[in-house]
Amino acid sequence: MSAATAPVQKDLYSPLELFATDRLLDADERDIAATVRKFVDTKLRPNVGDWFESATLPKELGREFGALGLLGMHLQGYGCAGTNAVSYGLACMELEAGDSGFRSFVSVQGSLSMFSIYRYGSEEQKNEWLPRLATGEAIGCFGLTEPDFGSNPAGMRTRARRDGRDWVLDGTKMWITNGNLADVATVWARTGDGDGDISGFLVPTDTRVSPPTSSTRSCRCAPR
Repeated sequence: MSAATAPVQKDLYSPLELFATDRLLDADERDIAATVRKFVDTKLRPNVGDWFESATLPKELGREFGALGLLGMHLQGYGCAGTNAVSYGLACMELEAGDSGFRSFVSVQGSLSMFSIYRYGSEEQKNEWLPRLATGEAIGCFGLTEPDFGSNPAGMRTRARRDGRDWVLDGTKMWITNGNLADVATVWARTGDGDGDISGFLVPTDTRVSPPTSSTRSCRCAPR
């Protein structure tokens, strides 16, 4: 055994652990997986049937996900946990085992909403939104998908035009995970006719927008 290999414990083996991948994880990674698994079993599973039927997820769960450090957990600074990619993947796997909607909520918040701000936002935007999104005080969504072209940016019809110092967005998005809970939306729109003329806009949801009008029979615990 090399010095970098975590010791294997007998209780890590079970009929469900067919490939014994737990032996490849370090202690912190196993602890994160176990913590999320316990949260799923005690807090989420008992309620998933009701939330599925009503196509809702209580917004206050965002703060509980935040308290566990799950929101934007792979990002550094701004109140984020700064874990590695393996830990993030394990957390998402455990959430997915409870319901795909739970994993969708967390991964859309962290990988789409928060990461787009983290990677492309101004320092002012990062400081305004990332700490609140990391704690679950605020919920974010990612407005890419459209009725006519799905998630294909090449077919995007939403347009953005200048109006003095402001931008005016005109278009339709649908199937936006977290959309009817979100406090801020990263909305993608065309600013011109060239291939690269697409920009993302941070839109607080108290801005005048139309409410969601459709539902699905999948991921119903990830409101859209």
